[in-house]
Amino acid sequence: MHEVSLVEALFDQADRAIAPRAAATVRQVTVRIGELAGVDAELLRIAFEGCKVGRGYAGAALEIQIERAAWRCRTCGEAIAPGGPLHCAACEGVAQLAAGGDLILQRLELEERDV
Repeated sequence: MHEVSLVEALFDQADRAIAPRAAATVRQVTVRIGELAGVDAELLRIAFEGCKVGRGYAGAALEIQIERAAWRCRTCGEAIAPGGPLHCAACEGVAQLAAGGDLILQRLELEERDV
């Protein structure tokens, strides 16, 4: 299950992001998963729950946002309708994926301890 390595990479990225705030506790991790990213959202959730205690994120919840795939013409930038041919009706250019192909650490919600 490659979702475990993805969760570990998310925790690595979160560790770097919160390093300047050593007294902070992560309460929520929000990720955006593109529908063409090759990531199973439920398996990612299971991997997150299984790894979070060992990585110091015991109190963190995971929020998953699914991003639909979107296509644009590589030549003119025109949006290409989903489910249709992957070429541009305006200029016959080739489509390229514009959204929905990534796994993104979208947001970290922190709780700061009083010092």
